[in-house]
Amino acid sequence: MPHFRTRFSVPTLVLACLLPLGAQVALAADSMPVNTFIGTQDEGNTFPGASAPFGMIQVSPIADHYAGYRYSDKRIRGFGHSFLSGAGCWEQGGQLSVLPVTGTIGPGGDFDTAKKGTFDHKRYAADYTHDGEIGQAGYYKVKLTSYGGITAEATALTRAAAERYTYAPGTKTGHVLLNVAQANERHGVIGSEVQVVGERAVEGKIVTRSFCGGAKYTTWFRMEFDQPIAAKGVWDDRGGWPGAAGPSQQGEAKPHGVWLTFDLKNGQAVTAVSAISHVDAEGARINLAADGKTGDKALSFDAMKTKAQATWQRELKSVRIKGGSKDDRTVFYTALYHALLQPLTGNDADGRYRGYDDAIHTAKDWTYYEFFSLWDTYRAQNQLLALIRPERARDIATSVLAIRDQGGWLPRWGYANFETNIMTGDPVTPFLVDLWRFGALKGREAQAYTALRENAFGVPAHGIRPQGRSGNPNYMKQGFVQYDRSFVSKGMDTDPHHGASATLEYALADGALAEMAKALGHEDDARVLAQRALNWKTIWDTNAVDEPTGQRGFPRPRLIDGSWFADVGSGFDPRGDHGFHEGTAWQYQWLAPQDVPGLAAAMGGQTPALGRLDQFFDYEAVLADPNAVRKSWVVGPYSYYAQFRYNPNNEPDLHAPWMYTLMGQPWKTTTVLRAAETLFTNGPGGVTGNDDLGTMSAWYLFSALGIYPDMPGSGRFLLHAPRFAGAEIDLAQGRTLRIDAAGAKPGQRGFVKSVNYGGRAVERVWLDWEQLQSGGALKYQLAPQPDAQGWGTRARDLPRPPAGMAR
Repeated sequence: MPHFRTRFSVPTLVLACLLPLGAQVALAADSMPVNTFIGTQDEGNTFPGASAPFGMIQVSPIADHYAGYRYSDKRIRGFGHSFLSGAGCWEQGGQLSVLPVTGTIGPGGDFDTAKKGTFDHKRYAADYTHDGEIGQAGYYKVKLTSYGGITAEATALTRAAAERYTYAPGTKTGHVLLNVAQANERHGVIGSEVQVVGERAVEGKIVTRSFCGGAKYTTWFRMEFDQPIAAKGVWDDRGGWPGAAGPSQQGEAKPHGVWLTFDLKNGQAVTAVSAISHVDAEGARINLAADGKTGDKALSFDAMKTKAQATWQRELKSVRIKGGSKDDRTVFYTALYHALLQPLTGNDADGRYRGYDDAIHTAKDWTYYEFFSLWDTYRAQNQLLALIRPERARDIATSVLAIRDQGGWLPRWGYANFETNIMTGDPVTPFLVDLWRFGALKGREAQAYTALRENAFGVPAHGIRPQGRSGNPNYMKQGFVQYDRSFVSKGMDTDPHHGASATLEYALADGALAEMAKALGHEDDARVLAQRALNWKTIWDTNAVDEPTGQRGFPRPRLIDGSWFADVGSGFDPRGDHGFHEGTAWQYQWLAPQDVPGLAAAMGGQTPALGRLDQFFDYEAVLADPNAVRKSWVVGPYSYYAQFRYNPNNEPDLHAPWMYTLMGQPWKTTTVLRAAETLFTNGPGGVTGNDDLGTMSAWYLFSALGIYPDMPGSGRFLLHAPRFAGAEIDLAQGRTLRIDAAGAKPGQRGFVKSVNYGGRAVERVWLDWEQLQSGGALKYQLAPQPDAQGWGTRARDLPRPPAGMAR
């Protein structure tokens, strides 16, 4: 979750509870409701526009925010054609900014072609109203109140999209501005090319420098209109050129685009179908033909909308919940919608894609995916896709291995066709090991293990872009990643800049890979990795004290010489920002799921560890009032530091509620989850922090369903009280997992009294992957009060570290 620092404000808290009126427009009675405005405020960074599941193209409004649209923004600059959902980096999305306008275009006109700067989309942006604004799965609609009033609509399939611009009655002439030099705020366009082709089409390419100072990449596009272009022109840094069709090229930061004029005598609406490609111009044409046309005829807007919404309903109906209000159901299905948006389809309809070697490759009989936020998604979204979309999970695994083969190393945060080196640790290992454990690497186990071992025991060559586990030299020598803010990075982030949290992430990854190594017969590697999984202990300082609480013993960064880090004049503060990436020692102290008993022992034993958990969650306050989390927990999407409580807005402690379960107090997991779920609401502020390509949404889904993935590679899914009375989840090969929790109601706490799976009592606190994915009935019996000696409280019913992990 790369970030800007902002704070929660009173107006945005109000917005968290607002439901845009347009989102209430009814679909069919049996439709699964989605409100795409959820997460568009308070740095959720979702987008309200149209996309297909895992779609290549997205059409959504561009306003003032770096991620595209923020619900409180007042003006729309255009409708872009590429977006990520929930990413925290600036320099992302919004390529090909399109806006319908009216007025005169020419020397001295409303759009004065004789003046420089006329065609800046910040300048010509349109006011709009939330009245009548609609954000549904596969469809977006908004009323622009400028330019006489224009209604804009968007819909999308996997590789093509459609827009319809309906001008006010009586409007004789309408224009469409295609701005190829501007995108989302702070997303710099390096170069562009555009040309009007024939009487109805525009083609071009846009080169951007993307994602927290990342590399340059190219987006090709083609847009076709449903009526002939009556007039046209090109603008650049000198002004506008009426009648020009191009081709026209411009360099970095220079204005550039075309305007198209349409005669509205035959109707007030102008419809366009569009497609993009990261391969070449022909790829955009192929994608448009594949998804935007039937034969030589473009799909009508309504035909594409119908198809898009039907596609989404099929996806959403694969999980069916029982009970809950309309708001409850909307929050749930919007979370599922957000979790199914990415990674994005990367290959064109003919199978071609641009690899990390910048060469063109072909995916035959599989789909190549791109845009991998692994530091985030390895914790929840990856496991969700493996469970409910196993075919896509297999292609995702294949894509990650293709990145290794073509780019020279496994990715960390892969954007388009390059490694950004954003975030730290070793997220690709738990990501791929889980996919191996879930069967998504069947037939490619050896290939995957070779790549993972290379990553775990080495570092990439200096001359290639990925930096992998840049702290490995010292980690393998001394057992920890040194804290060194001056360490040279290939990107914004590198592991020694956050040495303590990187050590914890490495150790977790080693524990996961040890499981895979042992299963594949690599016994020597398995022993080494299992021992390295205990390296969390190398940074555990038993003498580190949090002065306000008196708690003693925390992870602490070490310097290259092995000494403990101490800040000048103040020593080490477990609430400080040194050595931990987007968190503090308080939040990262729980990141040892591979050795929970050892972690508890380091805290003085299980009873003191549970007491520390109570303090971390402010348990008594949350028990008394679940809404206390808005004061007790970390408030604000980027309030990472100077904190000692649970942060529901970011990934490092997402698993922490289940530490109660792993230490024998599962009812407290339920109390914390029901409180955390109050932060997910049916309004613009209804996502906690950046949604991070579906990660927070996937966390909510698992929380609501009553299962949660445990330590990567273990294949365990921890059990807890569901939010809803029932759920059915469609699995592979026609199987269905049925979850029953009679009496469960959103907003009420019910505690697990007993669990039954497949007609047999389940005493332990988890199900294995093989059980879960085989389907059947999972039944929870709930009680209004917890039993401190009841289900899940005995040591024998808790998971233990693997036998090879000697402590």
